[in-house]
Amino acid sequence: MARSAWSSASPDSTPGSDLIRVTRRAGTRTLVAATGIGAVVVFVFLTAILPAPAGTPAHDAILFNLAVFIPYMALALVFGAKYGRGLLARRLAWLTAGREPTPEEQRATLRLPFDQMLMPAVGWGIAAVLFGLINLRYSGELGSRVATTIFMGGLTTCALFYLLGERALRNVAARTLAAGPPLRPVAPGVVARSVIAWTLATAVPVGGIAMVAFGVIQGDTPANNATAWSVIFLAVTTIVVGVITTTAAARAIAEPIRDVRAGLARIEAGDVDVDVPVYDASEVGLLQAGFNQMAAGLRERERIRDLFGRHVGEDVARQALEGEIKLGGELRNAAVLFVDIIGSTRLASETEPEQVVDLLNEFFAVVVEVVEANGGWVNKFEGDAALCVFGVPDANQRCAANALAAARQLAGRLGSNGLPAAGIGVSAGEVIAGNVGAPHRLEYTVIGDAVNEAARLTELADYPESGHWQLGREIQLRGRAELTRLALPARGME
Repeated sequence: MARSAWSSASPDSTPGSDLIRVTRRAGTRTLVAATGIGAVVVFVFLTAILPAPAGTPAHDAILFNLAVFIPYMALALVFGAKYGRGLLARRLAWLTAGREPTPEEQRATLRLPFDQMLMPAVGWGIAAVLFGLINLRYSGELGSRVATTIFMGGLTTCALFYLLGERALRNVAARTLAAGPPLRPVAPGVVARSVIAWTLATAVPVGGIAMVAFGVIQGDTPANNATAWSVIFLAVTTIVVGVITTTAAARAIAEPIRDVRAGLARIEAGDVDVDVPVYDASEVGLLQAGFNQMAAGLRERERIRDLFGRHVGEDVARQALEGEIKLGGELRNAAVLFVDIIGSTRLASETEPEQVVDLLNEFFAVVVEVVEANGGWVNKFEGDAALCVFGVPDANQRCAANALAAARQLAGRLGSNGLPAAGIGVSAGEVIAGNVGAPHRLEYTVIGDAVNEAARLTELADYPESGHWQLGREIQLRGRAELTRLALPARGME
């Protein structure tokens, strides 16, 4: 995937040094919890649960191993914490500097959960060899049993440490992935994580149970209550560790999905201004990024819809988006209101251009408000005039009455409060409504005699209007062969 196709929510804005400090503390807690508890469980199992081979001085062996175990654990935790802090400082130098990571730095940062696991893994490996060798003084069976048990316990503990460490580094990963996806896959995917969690948290302890049973069959391990208790201990450990590890692996998958579901719920409710954090470099992160790309596309679509609606009107925009956009029109009954500023030529010559624009915007704001309040829409602005339509694209049997109501309201508001007076013409009849222009550049408009008539009537409407309307005389308008009967407001009538 190209870096330009990546979409990520804005990561945590915590300063880099503070984020490193919080992450370092979380890593230290994870190291102490996973390694310390794992080591104690293994030591208790070997010294108090698993029966010692025949002829082994159990009490002496326990004291001897305890004398080595305590200082070894202390050194392992100290060196492990120091290694982790140094690794964070080196890998997160870009974060301290307050810049985006390079591709190499990004990949190294995303590998932190795995690389941090190396130190505990080395510690467990050394412990397996060390305690296996020092117990050879008692018997080869005891040395082999100790080494194998420590090795298996180390595998399980390291798996748990990896899963918990990955969670502790989530905010750092989100900051890293904000720059784009890695050039190559870094983190294990969903299937790999599930298999690792099951293998190291369940299969390894179950393997320990099988080894105890095999020892009984071979005669190396006595078939007594102590052996039974060791099997029970391993079974309980398998259940507890399996639940913890599986839960950690499942949460690493479920939480991003929960975030995406919450984002989808917000979008369904109409809120498209939503993103989810991207903090995973596997297919889970691709899901998070894919959601953000979808949300960004919806925001862009809503922005285009809003701009489109402002240019052509909400009703026209809705029909255009829901249907097929093509050239042509249809015959419809509609009412047309034409409003034109009186004395616009003199206004333009006596007023600064910036003031003319401001005045026109205030004038047209009133026109749009009144027309839309009466069920119409402004089809186009023509310099200092506006063509308003009622009854298309949505049919309206009261389109003529609505147009007259809008005309009366406009007459009452224009020409006062600093707004220029305007001539208002209203006509109704059959018009052609549809898209005209070219396939790559078209406009929805109305064409017909009613449109021309409304425009010509504005030349006569230079007086204030109020109240109801009454029919007047018939006149001949410029450009029309037929006579037009005027409808004039009846002054003084409620």
